[in-house]
Amino acid sequence: MTNQRIPVTILTGFLGAGKTTLLNRILSENHGKKIAVIENEFGEVGVDNELVIDADEEIFEMNNGCICCTVRGDLIRILTRLTKRKDKLDMILVETTGMANPAPVAQTFWVDNDLQEQFSLDAIITMVDAKHVHLHINDSDECKEQIAFADIAILNKSDLVSSGELEQIEATVRSMNAMCEIYTAENAAVDLNKLLNVNAFDLDKKIELNPKFGEEEFPFEAIVKYQLPKGKVELSLDEGPDPSIDVLISPLKDIQDQKNQATVAFSGEAIDIKANGELILDKLLQCDTTASHQSFYLDTLGGDYVFFTQHGPDEFNMQVIVNDQIIEPLEIIEIEHSHSHDDEVSSVGIEFTSPLNIEKFQTWISGLLQIHGPDIFRCKGILNFLGMDNRVVFQGVHMLFDAQPDRPWKNDEEKRNQLIFIGRNLDRNMLNTGIKSCLA
Repeated sequence: MTNQRIPVTILTGFLGAGKTTLLNRILSENHGKKIAVIENEFGEVGVDNELVIDADEEIFEMNNGCICCTVRGDLIRILTRLTKRKDKLDMILVETTGMANPAPVAQTFWVDNDLQEQFSLDAIITMVDAKHVHLHINDSDECKEQIAFADIAILNKSDLVSSGELEQIEATVRSMNAMCEIYTAENAAVDLNKLLNVNAFDLDKKIELNPKFGEEEFPFEAIVKYQLPKGKVELSLDEGPDPSIDVLISPLKDIQDQKNQATVAFSGEAIDIKANGELILDKLLQCDTTASHQSFYLDTLGGDYVFFTQHGPDEFNMQVIVNDQIIEPLEIIEIEHSHSHDDEVSSVGIEFTSPLNIEKFQTWISGLLQIHGPDIFRCKGILNFLGMDNRVVFQGVHMLFDAQPDRPWKNDEEKRNQLIFIGRNLDRNMLNTGIKSCLA
């Protein structure tokens, strides 16, 4: 059984550390392997898929931002789809967003029994930006978690720092994670035999070093169990912190399996239910809470039921009522989320088709990053310059940026500009006005 499982490599690292560069190196090697790539993006405009080289590999995108909660449902859904054709795959690469904690991604491969039989987690590889890591390592939980949970840490961009600085970074990484293998690299050039099919992931060691690694993350905050009679049941909700609350209601069966099913459901679109609407079993429902004492109705066959709720039920004064009598829950399980994110970090996505003037763009982006570079953690995209038959790939990290011609535009492809800026305290109007000033 173990030998038949597909190995999975999780590729993580803070914004701009070189994950896509390493991914492209792996895909361009003449290894003869069939690889599926699963990408997660942080931001409004999906560009990472465009930055991966043209290859025979299948690329699946998840664009819900935080891979550690809602997107884990997307990951389970994609992996389940891949199990139907596992004989054609040699390995899977999961590239996380630079804002992700890799622990919940890794959890996917041991909390779901079906997936556990099909896939084996081979290694968590963390790219470390030797040039810029000092700007984030002290104030970013994500940056720390990525290093702490790595099986392999690659100190990338080693050519941009002195040997003394590199030694200091290596010592810092080693102090945070004494067990990982550490390699230095320029442009993510590392012997792939040291990275793939290395069987480096050890769950027991991970939990021993950090017990929180084994704690599951879910996209819901509470699980409420009820014993309900047969017939019509009322769900009453008051106004809460949001204008709606997502709820999934199912007959109670195997709660662990149902947690995984709910995780998948919460990653999808919810059905909008207005006041006095009929609730549907086993579907993610978005219940309107724009007024107090909103009522929703459910027909049941009787027995034990479980309610998965987006927020704590007390935040909306959630009550289940039968014949004007409040039904007390059998059990309320509150879900604690062990990770947090920097709420000041956001993204600005820009898309348009009009061609750019290359000289105007170079002048604008140079000035922008010179002034605002410390707050712009990452910028990247595909650009359409007037008079150029090829796409141009644009990459920037803080004050450093680069733009290189890519493949020619395809005949059936719309020429367009796609950019994403990720950073702290971004000014959307300034970025939109600035890029539009570069039009040809």
